Amino acid sequence: MRVLHFYKTYYPDSVGGIEQVIRQMCVGTGRLGVTNDVLTLTRQKENFDFEFEGHRVRRVPLDFEIASNAVSFAAFGELARMAEQADVVHYHFPWPFMDLAHFISRVNKPSLVTYHSDIVRQKHLLRVYQPLKHRFLKSVDAIVASSPNYLASSQVLERYQDKTRVITYGLDKSTYPAAKQELMDKWRARVGERFFLFVGVLRYYKGLHILLDAVASSDYPVVIVGSGPIEAELKAHAERLGLKHVLFVGAVGEDDKAALLTLCYAMAFPSHLRSEAFGISLLEGAMYGKPMISSEIGTGTTYINIDGDTGLVVPPSDPQALGEAMRKLWDNPQLAADMGKRAEARYWELFSSETMASNYLALYEELAARRAVTQLAPAGA
Repeated sequence: MRVLHFYKTYYPDSVGGIEQVIRQMCVGTGRLGVTNDVLTLTRQKENFDFEFEGHRVRRVPLDFEIASNAVSFAAFGELARMAEQADVVHYHFPWPFMDLAHFISRVNKPSLVTYHSDIVRQKHLLRVYQPLKHRFLKSVDAIVASSPNYLASSQVLERYQDKTRVITYGLDKSTYPAAKQELMDKWRARVGERFFLFVGVLRYYKGLHILLDAVASSDYPVVIVGSGPIEAELKAHAERLGLKHVLFVGAVGEDDKAALLTLCYAMAFPSHLRSEAFGISLLEGAMYGKPMISSEIGTGTTYINIDGDTGLVVPPSDPQALGEAMRKLWDNPQLAADMGKRAEARYWELFSSETMASNYLALYEELAARRAVTQLAPAGA
């Protein structure tokens, strides 16, 4: 079984949530005998073809971007060539150029799309894109939603319920480095014994301005890991509020991230828009046995974090409610510890990479077998 994944960014150029999911899919299904290839775009001028953790990555030059929509003319031919070698083509939505490439490259293999998120921000361009989007979603053989919450709340997926199924994301903790004592000592000396942690790319939908407002009247230490488009804006906001107890540490390596996930008291995950379809770093917190605070936005964040059980869920864009949730966890260490234990148990029950990989392998095999039956059927049958 050979599977081709197609998405605009991937390791090592970008290490966001979707990239992590694709990585976990490739590593997990690879252990089950799948040969995975990833076709992606890059701004680099060299090293276009390489092996990464047991799968092959093929990068083609990124020519330009329009409203975050990456375009590569070389991708058309490369997609056609690599799809011809694959048994199944696995697309990762949203990426409008991908939809166009699917048709221009005349891909004629069993295909599925993991529907990572609705398009939320570019509303005017979305109206122009709608016909292509629906033609693409109609053309693929299967659509996968990452949580039952997202399937139930997406108006787009509502149109395709007959071909949509749920396969939740999964993480393999063995791919994360063990926390090194010297790094834990370094971070403990820098941030203290107890702190709230956020990990992620600093984007508009992450709600970090809400988190900053929430701690303006408290002194709870908060560590923000990550860089991104609104980093300067967030730092300026924190400075205006005089937040000496909020520490922006930028992007960190995997070893430092493991140390911070091990040390932190709880995860603060204030994403307030549906662009946050799941929350991989929230799931990392559960994997490390941490209680979580998140917002109810009708997506997978509330499938990971169950209010009152694995953490607390608050209304979106509500700094007061977020601050009260932080206070509740901070003032009740036993409650926080119990929630963290239940969060880790839920991770092992529902969100391991083994579960995700076996579910995707079953879908790949189903789609390939369905195509084989169709091709063997006599004409006019």
